[in-house]
Amino acid sequence: MAKKKEDEKKKEEEGCWEKGSCKDPDLFGPLFRMPNKGQFKFSLWYFLITLFVLLLINSLFVPAPESLVGFSDFKKKIEQGEIVKVQMGENFYYGFTESTGERGRGGTVYRTVPINDPTFIQLMDAKGVSYMKISEKGNAFINFLLTWVVPFFFFFFIWRLMFQRMGNMGSNVLALGRNRAAIVAEGTTGVSFNDVAGCDEAKEELMEVVDFLKNPGKYTRIGGKIPKGVLLVGPPGTGKTLLAKAVAGEAGVPFFRISGSDFVEMFVGVGAARVRDLFRQAREKAPCIIFIDELDAIGKSRVNVLGGNEEREQTLNQLLVEMDGFDSRTGVIILAATNRPEILDPALLRAGRFDRQILVDRPDLAGREAILRIHAKGVKLAPDVDLHKVARDTPGFVGSDLANLVNEAALLAVRNGRSEVTQADFSEAIEKVIAGLQKKNRLISPDQKRIVAYHEAGHALVAAFTEGADPVRKITIVPRGIGALGYTLQIPTEDKFLMTEKELYSRIDTLLGGRAAEELVFGTVSTGAANDLVKVSDIAKRMVTEYGMSPKFRNVALNQRQPALLGPTAEAPQMYRDYSDATQSYIDETIASIVNERYAQVKKLLEEKRPLLEKLASRLLESETIEEHEFAQLIKESA
Repeated sequence: MAKKKEDEKKKEEEGCWEKGSCKDPDLFGPLFRMPNKGQFKFSLWYFLITLFVLLLINSLFVPAPESLVGFSDFKKKIEQGEIVKVQMGENFYYGFTESTGERGRGGTVYRTVPINDPTFIQLMDAKGVSYMKISEKGNAFINFLLTWVVPFFFFFFIWRLMFQRMGNMGSNVLALGRNRAAIVAEGTTGVSFNDVAGCDEAKEELMEVVDFLKNPGKYTRIGGKIPKGVLLVGPPGTGKTLLAKAVAGEAGVPFFRISGSDFVEMFVGVGAARVRDLFRQAREKAPCIIFIDELDAIGKSRVNVLGGNEEREQTLNQLLVEMDGFDSRTGVIILAATNRPEILDPALLRAGRFDRQILVDRPDLAGREAILRIHAKGVKLAPDVDLHKVARDTPGFVGSDLANLVNEAALLAVRNGRSEVTQADFSEAIEKVIAGLQKKNRLISPDQKRIVAYHEAGHALVAAFTEGADPVRKITIVPRGIGALGYTLQIPTEDKFLMTEKELYSRIDTLLGGRAAEELVFGTVSTGAANDLVKVSDIAKRMVTEYGMSPKFRNVALNQRQPALLGPTAEAPQMYRDYSDATQSYIDETIASIVNERYAQVKKLLEEKRPLLEKLASRLLESETIEEHEFAQLIKESA
């Protein structure tokens, strides 16, 4: 047991040096470690102290301070008898006074640059000055120290520091092939299945995986086999990674967590080596779970890719080989997550690799309410807060959106000086997430403000008098977000998973209501409907090409598609159409016909409701915002 702990400690130390995260006081790392007990560690401080001592000793033998003088002044001091001894070097002449000792200590030493002067020797002979030729090489030991030893340690220090900071490369090149998976111990994630809501079906599937790891005999007794791989698929923010953390917290087995991008390196073959090392460690610690986040980073399709990434392809091939070699009885399960399943290689998705694909979809009304209750646990809520109403007002929101919504509501409460989060804070937070930040200080001219008021009033009136349209919750001409000078907030009363032809037409009518109101009142149109027209064109095009709702091609899909035999491509898919140019012309004409027909219908409706349009626009110009109950009252009074 002691030997095992010692080996684990040794591996941990080696791993930290590879990552550059060791907190060892020895700056130069393990290269200077001694294997014996009571090991000596070379420290930078030892080197600095030794260098200081050597320089201090050398200073004892350094001549007295030198004064650089001109050659004529040097000769003058010899004539005056001040200089009694001269040492002639190749670069300088040194003149010593009587008070200077034999080793040049004490007194003053004069130094001058030599000049070819034939009378100089004669002058020294005449004045009785002793002179001699010297070499200026200096102290050999100090020269060796400064020329070889100091530069070596300096560059070694820079080299070591650089590799410590490059944690992804480690302290030696051989460490590149080791995997970077973080082993999560039981319970350290702080997340359990109780913290996951809104995806009950996915949670049940993963709970079965965890139960197999804890009680494998229950399944193997009747011949059951657990899936080798489980792929979590769904839009961003739906909780795929959170589910993986919950599995790590519940499983009670080693959990290897790694991202798909961690396999990819600039060196060819490193990714494949890391895959091999990861699966080798997993087999040693079985039963365990391997979680690969963002699988699409290494699992993109290899079909119809010209000049692809060879390193990524080798990594994918190695992953496929390793998953094929897995024995389902070893208890090693691969868990992966992606929000782009359409670009994954078909070989990854076949039976025997990722046997089970779990859809983690957007939560429904009950799921959103459950998610809100989880995120609101640590938030002080006022008595008027109705989380069911908040969930009803947030269709299409995913888990991350709802978490952000609760946090925004709490920040708004603090900003307004409240100690509790109210329902009004949640309503403002919803608008902030959907439409952007309110821009109260944006200056808009009265004429433009009037155009915006009629535009939004047109949207709201058409929605109120069109069957199948979503109810209006709020109308405002306060600018929000980027470029939005006003908006009409419509929220459906229930989650919709399909739409009828009548509901699609009602959505087109509502979007066209703003431009129709502008033309009706001002006799011209503005650029304010640009985004509305994009949405209208998209809906009309889908009705004709995808939903089979055109008069001529009823129940016929005319959308573009990828080649069926080649499958999805990894980079830019080549789309093609299986209909003629004449059909394309019909599609364009039909889209324009639908939009023009609906526009005429909307304009006719607004002409009939012109007094109510004027009243609603005047009210918007006066108060800038009309809430749901006030709008309903205005409609009721006009009936």
